[in-house]
This record gives sequence, C-alpha cells and structure tokens, in this order.
Amino acid sequence: MNQIIQNKRTLGFLLVIFGASFWGIGGTVAQRLFQQDNLEVGWLVSSRLLLAGLLLIAIYKMTHRHESIFVIWRTKQNAFRQILFSLLGMLAVQYTYMMSIAIGNSAVATLLQYLAPLFIMAYYFLTRQSPLTKQDGIAVSLTLVGTFLLLTNGSFSTLSVPFMAVLWGILSGLSVAFYTIYAVPLLQQFHSLLVVGWSMIIGGIVMSIAHPPWAIDLSDWTFSTIAYFLFIVIFGTMLAFWFYIASLHYLSPKESSLLGSLEPLMAVITSVWWLKIAFGGYQFIGTLLILLMILYLTVFQKKQP
Repeated sequence: MNQIIQNKRTLGFLLVIFGASFWGIGGTVAQRLFQQDNLEVGWLVSSRLLLAGLLLIAIYKMTHRHESIFVIWRTKQNAFRQILFSLLGMLAVQYTYMMSIAIGNSAVATLLQYLAPLFIMAYYFLTRQSPLTKQDGIAVSLTLVGTFLLLTNGSFSTLSVPFMAVLWGILSGLSVAFYTIYAVPLLQQFHSLLVVGWSMIIGGIVMSIAHPPWAIDLSDWTFSTIAYFLFIVIFGTMLAFWFYIASLHYLSPKESSLLGSLEPLMAVITSVWWLKIAFGGYQFIGTLLILLMILYLTVFQKKQP
C-alpha cells in the first residue's frame, strides 16, 4: 500500500514539473509573439483556449469512447461550479498572465504569478483550515523581500517594470490560487481532461465575444510564427494546464502550487537567455529569494507527518 501511495505521489510530482516547465517556457514564447509579431493579447487568449480545449475534449472522447463528454452538465450544481471555475479560474489566469507579459516581460509575470502559494496560505488561515506557523512567517518574509528586489532592482524610488505589469501579475497570482483550490471538488467527480477541456472552451467562447479568433490576417505569418503559436496551444496551454490539474489527483493544492517551482525558473532562464531580457543584480537576488521560499516550503511540507 505504501508503495502504491509513493508511486502516485511520484506521478503527481512529474506532472507538476512538466506542466510548470511548459507553462514557464510558453510565457516566454508568448512574449516573443507580442514583441516581434505584434499579436494582440485578447486574440491569443481566445484562440489558444478554444483550440486547446477542443483538443483535450477530443482526447477524452478517444480514450473514453463509452462515456459522455457532457456528464459535467447533468446537474445545476456541477454546471455552476464548472462555469465559475472556467471564468474566474481558467480565463482569469490566462488573460491576467498574458497582460502582465505584454506590458512587462515573461520572467517578472511568472514570478509574480508564483505568489499564489502565499494567497493559498492566506485563504487557509482566514478560513481557519490551517494556522500560521513560524515557517509561514519565514516564507512570507522571503517573498516580500524577494518581490521588492525583483520589481525595483533595489531602488525605493522606481519600478524596474511598469506598474500595470505588476498589477496584472498579482491578479494572475490570485487567479492561480482560486484555480488551484476551486478545482478540487470537480476533480473528485470528473476526469481532469473534462474539467480542463470544458473550462478552456467556455473561457475561449466568452473571450471570443470581444476577440474572435477568426478576426485576424494570417497573410504575414511566417513559419516561426505558426510554430510558436502551436507550441503555446499544445505545450504552453493544453499540456501545461492538464498536467497541473491532473497532479491534484495525487497531491494537495498547497503541494502542487509549491512544487511547480520550475515554472518561474524556466521563465527567467528562457527570457534572459533567448530574449535577452535585462536583469539587474538585485533582481537576480530577488528571484533567488522567491525560489528559495518555494523550495523551503516544499522541503518543510515533505517533513510533515
């Protein structure tokens, strides 16, 4: 029995690692499309959500031929929860994150999004599901100092990234916290492919009202533009979200949010190495402190009985 539990946890760890890596790299690829191909944020969000959602539902149908893809919609309670998760979770995560990238850059946007573990921690404390501990205090301190250095590069008078990029990044972190916690009851009843697939389709349909995917001129798209777009749809959206949500079958929401530390790390590495994003010395220290917070909480969590 212990071996089975350990194998499931190992699978959960692998799902988080791959999902987080794909999401972090996908953010850097999106920044490249925003800067060099002038893609509009709303169009990219609606297009990637619809395409990735349809692919996930198709995969579910191919692997579960005798099961209905509409099972989530059979009760009003589940339908309401799925719609709320789609709009305040999936769509909110996608749009806020992409706006932060478009205004600022992928590295900062991803690191701000990774404040989500603190928001989850605060939620559990406010709902009296978990008390604040000394370890939580250390994690908060590391995060506050790290975020300050990341955003200011050590200067009290200026921000190293635009204020709106910071605001969108923080909203992205809040969206991830909601997304992670709110998904659990749905996953206890339905397959992760259905939950994620339908949430993407619903979010994409809503986004298409203002930003229809078909309203774009593809004549000036190059091969690299197409390749980068497909990477975002398949790896940076479909697989990233599917793997992350699937990990919640085997890990707690707090563990999944903490163990995805490769996400900001991959975003920073690819942004600095590939896109040549300028990072100051204090910003690197701030990045290390945020990653140290994630690692610290992860190690401490593993030591718990």
